[in-house]
Amino acid sequence: MVWLSKRTALNSASVPGVLIFADDPEQPITLRARSILLEDGGALYVGTESCPYRSKAVISLYGKATEGDEVEGYGKKFLGVGRGGILELHGRKPRSWTLLDKTLYPGGLCYGPYTSEKRWSSRGLNVRIVDADTAQVVAAGRFDTHLLVDENRRLRQFLSYHSPGKAVAIAVGDSAAKSLTLEMRLFLRDLLSSEYILHLGYRQPWALVGILGGPPTSTVEDAKPSQGNGTVGLAVAAKDFRTYDGVNFRITAFSGWIKGVPHHGFKVEVSEGIILDLADEVTSWLPGDRIVVASTDYSMHQAEEFDLLPCPECRSNQVKIDGSPLYLHMGEIVDGVDMRAEVGLLTRNILIQGEMEEACYGPNHCQFFNFDTFGGQIKIQRDFTSVHMAGVELKNMGQQILGSYPVHFHLTGDVDEKGGYDPPSYLDNLAIHHCFSRCVAIHGAHGLLVKDTIGYDTLGHCFFLEDGTEQRNTFYHNLGLLTKAGTILPTDRNEAMCLSMRNNVYGDYIPIPSTDCMAVSSFWIANPNNNLIDNAAAGAQVNWLELWEL
Repeated sequence: MVWLSKRTALNSASVPGVLIFADDPEQPITLRARSILLEDGGALYVGTESCPYRSKAVISLYGKATEGDEVEGYGKKFLGVGRGGILELHGRKPRSWTLLDKTLYPGGLCYGPYTSEKRWSSRGLNVRIVDADTAQVVAAGRFDTHLLVDENRRLRQFLSYHSPGKAVAIAVGDSAAKSLTLEMRLFLRDLLSSEYILHLGYRQPWALVGILGGPPTSTVEDAKPSQGNGTVGLAVAAKDFRTYDGVNFRITAFSGWIKGVPHHGFKVEVSEGIILDLADEVTSWLPGDRIVVASTDYSMHQAEEFDLLPCPECRSNQVKIDGSPLYLHMGEIVDGVDMRAEVGLLTRNILIQGEMEEACYGPNHCQFFNFDTFGGQIKIQRDFTSVHMAGVELKNMGQQILGSYPVHFHLTGDVDEKGGYDPPSYLDNLAIHHCFSRCVAIHGAHGLLVKDTIGYDTLGHCFFLEDGTEQRNTFYHNLGLLTKAGTILPTDRNEAMCLSMRNNVYGDYIPIPSTDCMAVSSFWIANPNNNLIDNAAAGAQVNWLELWEL
């Protein structure tokens, strides 16, 4: 028995005894190996079912497709479990995935973020009126108070039209002072509590954010002294607000001269992170974890990833994300149809990953992929002693090679009580993402439970029954999304792959993509005698589910 308590590197290891990861929250452990083979009593334990692992454990598989020899029946860059082998991986089991309970808008704001930046043009006072309750820019105007005296009258009418309480942002473009009258300067001083407007000079940068008719404390402004060298820097004014539904946002105005070029602009954007409302309690999701929010549009590529921020103000069904969403993600039930986006957690405290090259190389179908697709793999074969995986993250796994998948039960027969396995084999709460060949492949295996598992951003059929002989397997509450085309089977391929790959194509036959290929699916179920319960498919290049009848 060997206790692993520090970072360790191996070449290729056939584990003859028991390897146990020590569980010290202060000492994360990384094991690097070209391959690991568990058979004839060889065992790997990271936590147990009754005592899940608390620390951070990483198993990192390295090696290139062009290096070293293959191990018969397993290939390269693998964690293999053969006759008499034991694989017990038990990490924390956070909630695997849930649904948005409130629509997430681009930029986190109902009307989206607002950005306007200009150089040279828009001389004078540039003004934006913003509804502080919704963060919507409701009016915009430019007033050339440098050249035209009458612009003072028009500016006064513009500001007077909007009701007190609206937010206002002002930025000088180029110059605004020459024809800005004393009457107008006094009006702006009284309306916006400006300290700089009375003495605003020729080509002087000035920016202000305030509230129409608000108290002096509601105004933020900045001005830079006018200089003759053409570089003054930016005057920046920024003020935070809160929408009626609790979203914190910031209005920024800026004005200045840089290398002889006038700059000015405005921004309305979320500040302090964006809080997501979710359908379930997610207190098991921690700051620093990474999530994915599924697309609710016609393109699966609108799925977006975010890191979680600390959020002491969040309720139990809320998290705060870092970054700004580019797309709209629905969080509503519309006319009885559940349109809510799936939200999945990608982080686990046990990580198995492949170490990757920076670009595609060698025999890895580089005509179709510009990235390395030779990841790691886990392969379980007949007569293993026990395999249970829970709370495990799999990243950069799988290879564009037949039989080399992130998790692959290969010709194992019955893996539940019927096959003598007690407790039955299971995959529970796995996060399989950014992988290169399927998610979970079940080939000639029966009675496997796949539960609360995410398959995200993968190539080829994701949850996959291979031959059609597989029975009594249960897929419960799994999520597949961003399932993209791969090369292994014709049904995995897109049109370009279908037409250009000639292996095993009879004679001069030209495949028809729409009928011979283009069927990649998040769930490929080749036998109806299996259980699919409460699963979700949130984006595949062609199909979400393919069910073959026998």
